[in-house]
Amino acid sequence: MKQFIFVGIILMGVILVIPSLLVVWFADDEPEQAAQEATASIDSLQQQEQTQSAQSAGGELTVSVFRSQSETIEEVDFESYIAGVVASEMPASYEKEALKAQALTARTYIIRQMTSPSDVNIPEGADVTDTVMHQVFQDQEELKARHGDNYEDMMAKIEEAVAETKGEVITFNGSPITATFFSTSNGYTENSEEYWENEIPYLRSVESPWDKESPRFNGERTFTVPEFESTLGVSVAGISGSAIGDITERTTGGRVGKVRFGDTEFTGREIRDKLELDSSDFTITRNGTEIVVTTRGWGHGVGMSQFGADGMAKEGKTYQDIIHHYYKDVQITEADNILGSFTAKK
Repeated sequence: MKQFIFVGIILMGVILVIPSLLVVWFADDEPEQAAQEATASIDSLQQQEQTQSAQSAGGELTVSVFRSQSETIEEVDFESYIAGVVASEMPASYEKEALKAQALTARTYIIRQMTSPSDVNIPEGADVTDTVMHQVFQDQEELKARHGDNYEDMMAKIEEAVAETKGEVITFNGSPITATFFSTSNGYTENSEEYWENEIPYLRSVESPWDKESPRFNGERTFTVPEFESTLGVSVAGISGSAIGDITERTTGGRVGKVRFGDTEFTGREIRDKLELDSSDFTITRNGTEIVVTTRGWGHGVGMSQFGADGMAKEGKTYQDIIHHYYKDVQITEADNILGSFTAKK
């Protein structure tokens, strides 16, 4: 009988004590459990944000474009932005493979700008402007006004070119390149450091013979002698019927490296900028009371020649061929690989 009483006492003790211990244990675990749950929630939110910001180009990603005319910031769907740039920067009459190459330069440029912004002053909240400061962008209404009845056919061709290269960018050593381009070369593109300051390994001088057929290959500007002298701050008195300026240096691409007027020396780029010439490949002659400046090519000459791209496409070259011709040792890769490590500012 005593044994039963003893066992009963033990069982009652167990029934009373164990729940108390469980309460204590769970009470001690609650702060840690709550912290773990909170951390998990934060991690989940961060993962969500990263996933959203790493959306495939053309997904939910948008470009914040500062519209220079209205001075407002417009949110534009990523791939729609690319189409707007291609339509604004390259003639739609060009071959589709050339338009596809242009789409890659536009996409590469904006992804580089969004992930590694340049030091150009941009209004707060904007990724780019819609001007040549970055790359020209026009919206549907502007393009309709510009192209009129041709708008639908023109945009269908461009949107097709953009869609067929969706998500592709040009990289060098895993990073998006500075995808510079211009209208027409003088027969060769330019090494980056011979026009700008920095030597960029993929922006090398290459032959571009197609450009010689461009309507923009030859150009001419005429100045009065006083206009010319005033603009450059030089004197050309006593010179007539012959070349003006002693070209002392040419670039790898055949443009004027340096030119001297008496004791004053300029770079070819300085002359181009001051006289607002089409190209830095120029000759200057005097004809009576006028100074005639003839040029070859249109643009700075660094990177992809648009007319050359069209010429290559007409010969059956693909957009990949065009990209690898004008940008040396680059790769064409998926934008997701870059955007995956990019936290959107939006």
